[in-house]
Amino acid sequence: MKNVLLLFFLASLLFSCSKQETTRIVEDFNDNWKFNLGEHPEALQPEFDDSDWRILNVPHDWSIEEGYHKHTEKTAASTGFVKGGIGWYRKSFTLTPADKGKQITILFDGVYNNSTVWINGHKLGFRPNGYSSFTYDLSRYLNYDGSANVLAVKVDRTFYADSRWYTGSGIYRKVQLIKKSPLHIAQWGIKITTPEVLSEQATVQVKTHLENSGALKTGNISINYQVFNPENKLVSEKKTELDNTLENTCELRVPSPLLWDVENPALYTLKVEVFENGKKTDVTTERFGIRYFSFDADTGFSLNGKALKIKGVNLHHDAGAVGAAVPKALWKYRVEQLKSIGTNAIRMAHNPHSKELMEVCDEMGMLVMAEAFDEWMVPKGKNLVFIGDNKAPEAAAAAYPRYFNQWAEQDLKDLIQRDFNHPSVIMWSIGNEIEWTFPHYSQTYNKVNGQGKKYYAHTPIYDSLTVRTAFNEITGGSDLLAETAKKLAHWVKEEDTTRPVTAGSVQPSIGLASGYGDNLDVYGFNYRAVEYDAAHKEYPNTCILGSENWGAYSEWKNCVERDFVAGIFVWTGFAYLGEAGPWPRKGLEIAFFDYAGVKTPRGHFYECLWKNAPKIYMVTTPASESEFSYSENKGWNFEMDYYEPPFWPELRKWEWYKTYPKWKYDTGEQIVVQTYTNCDEAELFLNGKSLGKQKRSDFADDNIIKWLVPYTAGELKVVGYSKGKETSTYTLATFGKAEKIAIRPYKTTLKANGYDVTPVLVELLDKNGNPVVDNEQTINFEVSGEGLSIGVDNGWENNIQNPKSNAVETYQGRAIVYIQSTKNSGKISVQAKTKQLSSETIVITSE
Repeated sequence: MKNVLLLFFLASLLFSCSKQETTRIVEDFNDNWKFNLGEHPEALQPEFDDSDWRILNVPHDWSIEEGYHKHTEKTAASTGFVKGGIGWYRKSFTLTPADKGKQITILFDGVYNNSTVWINGHKLGFRPNGYSSFTYDLSRYLNYDGSANVLAVKVDRTFYADSRWYTGSGIYRKVQLIKKSPLHIAQWGIKITTPEVLSEQATVQVKTHLENSGALKTGNISINYQVFNPENKLVSEKKTELDNTLENTCELRVPSPLLWDVENPALYTLKVEVFENGKKTDVTTERFGIRYFSFDADTGFSLNGKALKIKGVNLHHDAGAVGAAVPKALWKYRVEQLKSIGTNAIRMAHNPHSKELMEVCDEMGMLVMAEAFDEWMVPKGKNLVFIGDNKAPEAAAAAYPRYFNQWAEQDLKDLIQRDFNHPSVIMWSIGNEIEWTFPHYSQTYNKVNGQGKKYYAHTPIYDSLTVRTAFNEITGGSDLLAETAKKLAHWVKEEDTTRPVTAGSVQPSIGLASGYGDNLDVYGFNYRAVEYDAAHKEYPNTCILGSENWGAYSEWKNCVERDFVAGIFVWTGFAYLGEAGPWPRKGLEIAFFDYAGVKTPRGHFYECLWKNAPKIYMVTTPASESEFSYSENKGWNFEMDYYEPPFWPELRKWEWYKTYPKWKYDTGEQIVVQTYTNCDEAELFLNGKSLGKQKRSDFADDNIIKWLVPYTAGELKVVGYSKGKETSTYTLATFGKAEKIAIRPYKTTLKANGYDVTPVLVELLDKNGNPVVDNEQTINFEVSGEGLSIGVDNGWENNIQNPKSNAVETYQGRAIVYIQSTKNSGKISVQAKTKQLSSETIVITSE
């Protein structure tokens, strides 16, 4: 009897197992890769001996690990004086018989660049674009008997000067292994829109694309849709039956919707379940936001029916000391910093960025211009020794343009499909400053406006007939640029008709007449604020946006005084690597935050423009170094100091004024004091004595209140007044020698997942707690416990110390270390030391 019962139990168990639902499994595939630099043509074979290869986790950027080297060592100014080369990655994994019959795919979020992938010796494909996300089906080549499967990836970054900025090298974004039943939702196969949004109800439209990698004929298919609100409560549900098709469009109604916006980014979750003959075959979730927006040629941009100026920044995809392998937690930190000064938008310059950054923008209410290309089929010049020299050798500078005609459609459509459901995305950009690569645009510009005009300073002729006539005389009426833009815009609209197409233009007076502008729903002006009025007058139906702007007061003033200008994107939000030189300048700090995430004077200035909370800030410059001068008769005067060779002279336009965050000079030395504030007035005090009150309105040209003060040691304090009342203060004090190290983590608790990160900032202080900014010292970071250092920095563009060291010299008395958790819970101890000083030991909890 016992045997009969046992057999009955086993039979029941087998029956229940056979009825279990087979749904997708998404595996983190980042750990335990084997890596080696150099050419290893046999490494694609599964039996290749990689026992002496390095074991590491991806995301991984070998260029930042190699550190900085002069251009004489096969590096280039354009890409930040780092090495390229060829790298191989290999990963072994096993499957069981239960996996057989599933569709098993590998998803790479980004591999820079020219990647080729093999599984068990079988080539899966080649992908030249280093920023595109892509997937391969592994199923037919896999072993399901417990023996090893070997994935091999070759990354060919031989062309180390292949970009105008830092790219990184390797599998620098996350990897996932995805197991699905034969009938499943296609990769990026769900598109969510909100075609009607009312206060009482919103319509959510879902388009679902299924695939069947198994049987030639499918059974009865149904899809169940559920919408959950931000509190994870079910608010809408609908089930649909499919009739001999793998495509489905469904509309759900969401009552009293919470709208996604820049202040309250409400995120809903859509759950999609697929059934075949009543058996669940796939399930996945997508986050989305309910919102609507518009661009108008007269009134600019509006979000959810409310006018909103876009206060944007451009952002490259590196994050200083970690290179291009940027953890999501670090993107969150950076976006939090940008939000803190009033930023509400990011232009992803000039290529697809990581999925994690897009998620952060959704979560934090940051509008996004998603951009596909910096170059089309014609390459731009790359720099070897310094920005602007365009002397990178051709053998080192081969880049994406050689693949553009073959790959542009897929790369563009993959970007749109991947990022379609992000509510943060409000524009698709098809290119950046493409006109520079088509000489007939500059030829037309010069023919119409005359040779020798200072491009950045004058407003060109906008009469469309005049420009078009000259353009046709030069081109014969043919324009590959406009033809390509038409093709790209068409591909965008094939994927998405809900968002506008845009591009960053450097010659809008030509592009709007040539036909280029006919393909853009929103016309982006790069550094052409002087043309806003002329363009609006000649093309009154064109929506105008500052797509790339200097971080100068005039750029914001030109925008905010014109309702028809939707907003601006300042270059840049964070300092970035590349566009560098001469050595040792590894990149450009022309940003709101430096490499270490410290707010720059420009960041403080724009915070006063973009936020209403009372604020005042102060910096100083010896009069002998300042571009500002003062006389009793003429008052304040400004004369820009352009660079001398080998620097590119125009680079000065992108930089802020030369300033110092200190009050320590030679006694009696004349010092220019700059005050940034959104208060009505400011009063300056030196050692308690008032040096006078001044109105901000009296400095309308640059919005900077200024004093000329003979230096005397002590305390310099500035007080801001709004409507006659004191609202904010800021103080600089003369400091002594460094006697303390202050240490401050951004977060004191991390997730023990191997990914979470916190910056830890250290600062040199004197005995009274004043920052010491002129006595640089080498900081050694000691890290123990369940965490590790993944990079050190000091924020300076000339800092070429290896960022993967545990030691870094301070800059203006500061340095930073990035601490990442392991996958074990526990405590992480961090201490900073110099030869003479030690900070307290801080403890970060990882749980």
